[in-house]
Amino acid sequence: MAVCGEKRNNFGLQVSDIPARRPERKSIEGNFIDLLPLRTEHADELYDVLGGIEQERASLWDYMFAGPFAVRQTLQNYIAQCAESDDPHFFVIVDKMSRQITGYISLLRIDPTNRVIEVGNVMFSTLLQRTRGATECVYLLAQLVFDDLGYRRFEWKCNNLNDPSKRAAQRLGFTFEGIFRQHMIIKGRNRDTAWFSIIDSEWPIVKQAFQAWLDPKNFDEQGRQRQALADLRNNLLRA
Repeated sequence: MAVCGEKRNNFGLQVSDIPARRPERKSIEGNFIDLLPLRTEHADELYDVLGGIEQERASLWDYMFAGPFAVRQTLQNYIAQCAESDDPHFFVIVDKMSRQITGYISLLRIDPTNRVIEVGNVMFSTLLQRTRGATECVYLLAQLVFDDLGYRRFEWKCNNLNDPSKRAAQRLGFTFEGIFRQHMIIKGRNRDTAWFSIIDSEWPIVKQAFQAWLDPKNFDEQGRQRQALADLRNNLLRA
């Protein structure tokens, strides 16, 4: 409690109030995947890798807000809505070599004033999971968020029961911040939400680790990694 006449001068770190920019509908080119603005006509190819009632496909939607989609037209309707949305701002993921669509992803809860943005709606087909393209996808978005658009906080949130998503967030350099209990009701079920983030002061190290991991020299002739992403990041932090 401040004493009468006493002047407080510590209200937190002073930061620029220049807002970040909103993402635009532009393609982002990578070495393994490209990110293209999601369009309605992508729905058919997305259904081919994400749709259907087979367990392997249906389970992809377990922690998503929508799905699974047993009928092609239903997914087409959903993708049409996503394609029209500015927040979330959706990208379709295209394999660089085959030009096959392998999933989609979005930026959402876009807050240019406070320079906070979230990656979400991460829908990777089995063709994309555990590949260099999957890691590059998040790297490209982080690079867009911090280097191009000027955000200071990049968030990852997921159902606290979704252990693969939590492991992925930490592998990719997001820091666990806590759990929001009874945060949402999704498909009639409670969701406690685990929160993760990367902030702008952490990005230079996280970026270097991404680049070192994605370097072809980090993989042997069978495509196996020589160094794990987390190990590369920890080595940079210790340097």
